[in-house]
Amino acid sequence: MFYLVPLMLEKVGIILIALFLLSQIKSFRQIVQRKHTRQDKIMLIILFGAFGVFSNYTGIEINHTSIEHAGWYSGIDQESAIANTRVLGVVIGGLLGGPAVGVGAGFIAGLHRYLLGGFTAFSCSVSTILAGVVSGYLGAKRKKITEGFAVAIGMTLELVQMLVILATAKPFEKALELVQLIGIPMISVNGLGMMLFMHIIHLMKREEERTLANQTDKVFSIADQTLPYFRQGLNVESCEQICKLILNMTDADAVAITDNQIVLSHVGMASDHHTPMSKPETALTRKVLESGKIFVATSKEDIACHHKDCPLEAAIVIPLQVKNRVAGTLKMYYKDPEKLDQIQRQLATGLASLFSTQLELVEAERQTKLLKDAKIKALQAQIHPHFLFNSLNTISALCRTDPEKARELLLELSSFFRGNLQGAGQLFVPLKTEIENVKAYLSLVQARFPDKYRIHFQIEPNLEKIPIPPFLLQPIVENSINYGFPGSKQKGEINIRIFTEQQKLMIVIEDNGKGIPEEKLVVLGTQIVESKKGSGTAIFNICQRLKGIYGDRAYLTLDSKENQGTSTTISIPISGQEGIVSH
Repeated sequence: MFYLVPLMLEKVGIILIALFLLSQIKSFRQIVQRKHTRQDKIMLIILFGAFGVFSNYTGIEINHTSIEHAGWYSGIDQESAIANTRVLGVVIGGLLGGPAVGVGAGFIAGLHRYLLGGFTAFSCSVSTILAGVVSGYLGAKRKKITEGFAVAIGMTLELVQMLVILATAKPFEKALELVQLIGIPMISVNGLGMMLFMHIIHLMKREEERTLANQTDKVFSIADQTLPYFRQGLNVESCEQICKLILNMTDADAVAITDNQIVLSHVGMASDHHTPMSKPETALTRKVLESGKIFVATSKEDIACHHKDCPLEAAIVIPLQVKNRVAGTLKMYYKDPEKLDQIQRQLATGLASLFSTQLELVEAERQTKLLKDAKIKALQAQIHPHFLFNSLNTISALCRTDPEKARELLLELSSFFRGNLQGAGQLFVPLKTEIENVKAYLSLVQARFPDKYRIHFQIEPNLEKIPIPPFLLQPIVENSINYGFPGSKQKGEINIRIFTEQQKLMIVIEDNGKGIPEEKLVVLGTQIVESKKGSGTAIFNICQRLKGIYGDRAYLTLDSKENQGTSTTISIPISGQEGIVSH
């Protein structure tokens, strides 16, 4: 019986070669990989049934204890039997495809074996169908089919076939001789074939998983690189860069992005008639915009481009959605429909999903920015009347004692407010403008209280153009004057130091006033503090504006001791400024 083993191995080798060649075909890999539709199951039934038929045709004809024929044939003598690998394909089909595939493949291979004839024709056909039923049931019940499990099932079902032959084939003595001859070789060789068969299937699946992992990495890489452009919104310039990135990193022959009205960018083939700022050329795109659903085209007719010489023959068009509204489409075109496989479809769908999320985040960020701007403008509006009230009080005091000086101060105040009105829509002003505001305020104060305050500026050179939020220094200086020296007979000293340190603009305002009580110091900046002389919002407003503009990258700190003075420090990042300063 052992001389059958090399011949059986040869037959298994032929089937394994056929399987390996099939595994290189994308359509076969896709059928094996995905959850099977009815069409997929029909294909698997035909495929694994064909493996069984092929095994029947290439089996080894046995007559009594001798080999009659070991090649391709279409029928056998009624006194003969066949040693083959038929059960191998049927069992694998059942384990991979479930009951429908197992029964279908078993019926095809079993019926064909019955038609070939021989005294074991009925026994072999029944055992083949039984193998399909059992393997299909086990394939449906078991989530993961390991090579060891497949080998055990294959050898067991081959053993069952030997038992069925003994039970049903006549005469029994002849059946017993046959089983003694072919039993061990068929069980062992089919077990080996089962292991190698499943190994190839698992290799194919692992390769597919690696491909999907690479595609996932590619999706995230594309999303990461396109994020800066999506922050600019959907426009011609940003979409052109996005399309170029996608084209370079995928198998697409052309990539396009539209909003819900026009083509924003088209990069790659057919750029001569798919042009930006025009209405979409294809009816396919309009269908996606109207329905909000994904559409796949596998022919020119499906794409429905108006240009008769358009080279694009396949496409996937996916809606870009923002808050359940179609904001545009992502389109990936191919000149060869075969390139638009399942992996490319998953890649395109993943990209569109991430792009939609990015657009939603950008929209949310824009809305947050608008709200933040409105809050900041409201806070600024609280500061303007506060400064105006104190300035007019100072000028009012001079109207009787020095009308000419009061006139000069009114002109200076007018100039000051004119400049502020011109920049009212900006979140930032040059440092130079803010210093001029402080000096204008101080000129008003010193006019009212001559020689009562000495102000010292220490400003690092070349900082004049650095943008900072407006009304940052003046309220703090005003606090020093109003709260630091009330009723004091000593001369007030205020030092203003401005310098850079580790890519931050540092503003330090120090006075030698009476200081701030500890119980008030701990809440300043975190809440509005009641004040007899003002609204009590100055420090709180500044902290809120810094937090709104810079987040945690900027801060205001207070250091004070009673009867020793107060030091206020503001730190602002120099790089990454928001807004544009007009000069």
